Amino acid sequence: MTTLNFRPAAALSGSVAVPPDKSLTHRAFLLGAISDRAVTVENPLDSEDTHATLQAVRALGAEVQGDVSDDRVVITGRGVRGLTPPPVIDCMNAGTLMRLVAGILVGQSGDVTILDGDASLCGRPMRRIVDPLHAMGAVIEPTDDGTPPLAVRTGRPLHGVVHDLPVASAQVKSCVLLAGLNAEGETWVREPVPSRDHTERMLRAAGVELLERDGMVGVLGPVDSLSLPDIRVPGDFSSAAFAIVAGVLRGDPEVRVTGVNLNPGRTGLLGVLARMGADVRVEPGPDVAGEPCGDIVVRRTSLLQATDVTAAEVPSMVDELPLVGLLGALAAGITTVSGAHELRVKESDRVATVVGLLRAVGASADEREDGFVVIGGRSIPGGEVQSDGDHRLAMLGAIAGIVSDGGVTVHGFEASAVSYPGFADDMASIGAQIA
Repeated sequence: MTTLNFRPAAALSGSVAVPPDKSLTHRAFLLGAISDRAVTVENPLDSEDTHATLQAVRALGAEVQGDVSDDRVVITGRGVRGLTPPPVIDCMNAGTLMRLVAGILVGQSGDVTILDGDASLCGRPMRRIVDPLHAMGAVIEPTDDGTPPLAVRTGRPLHGVVHDLPVASAQVKSCVLLAGLNAEGETWVREPVPSRDHTERMLRAAGVELLERDGMVGVLGPVDSLSLPDIRVPGDFSSAAFAIVAGVLRGDPEVRVTGVNLNPGRTGLLGVLARMGADVRVEPGPDVAGEPCGDIVVRRTSLLQATDVTAAEVPSMVDELPLVGLLGALAAGITTVSGAHELRVKESDRVATVVGLLRAVGASADEREDGFVVIGGRSIPGGEVQSDGDHRLAMLGAIAGIVSDGGVTVHGFEASAVSYPGFADDMASIGAQIA
């Protein structure tokens, strides 16, 4: 176990290039595997999750040159229906991989493929993808409690459906749309509120014509082919969020985060920061595969105002909600987060663990069934926290230490490598003191 102590920083300044976007890396690898052309993916995220996805692509029969540790990976796909499903795919801790590859697998020809993962992933709910895939004619079975491993029987004919998501989820929506590529007729997904649309943007970039009607998105199948263009992956907003919040609280004169994906479905935190009175500036850059990108410049804000985050905002910032808790602890007033049931089924129960972490460092926070409430207006003394194997919790503890009075010791900091292996080094480069 790795233990690091993040000490208080009077000021942070400089430029950070955060890791490449994990969501786009996953999707570029998976769509590359079913593309009709060799796809070059530059600047992929080097993490345990994306390594699992690239290994899955290899296991499915696509030719892969390079690895996630390289700046350039070339994937020669097998076409929409040309993959060769293996007996087992190890998804490790990658929930995105498991949910998206299930949608691809049900349209392939083969026998039975087991989608397995580590203990954390095998505790996460999967009926949200199993039920719509069953409705489409697929045979996919979880354990009795609805969790992985999943047994996927490939080679079954699929038909289109209209699926209403009870909770907005980009992963579930993507799974259904990917299955729809190989289904007869129209496959539609309706969400209560819009979620991230990375899969839709990338499918359009690959030449797939998506359907839109009455707030729904769909695909007409079966799709004969897709041709994904080469992609240079921009920076991940969810990773950038930690430097952004650190800059809002300690940036002097400024912290700049460069080359970040600015998809509106991902940047809900920016709207929350604006309401809180933070000094944040966005400098747009060129698009990548239909995704807006640019730099984000933040300066220290002396007095933040509390805010309420509603259910309609959650899908655009679900991974950033722990940081809202930290901001709320230092803002004037009471900050609430509601409609965030999804936090209960992340790598950890992030409602419980975020509230526990905030309390451990001296903040006043309480759980709600679908979120949490934080009473602000005072400084954070500091303390000791556990990551509980959750990468975002490890980094939240680090930022809490940087903006605290006495520092925070984070036990299990190695969990940060799941999405941001160089996080501690990047924080040190802009002035964080780490021991």
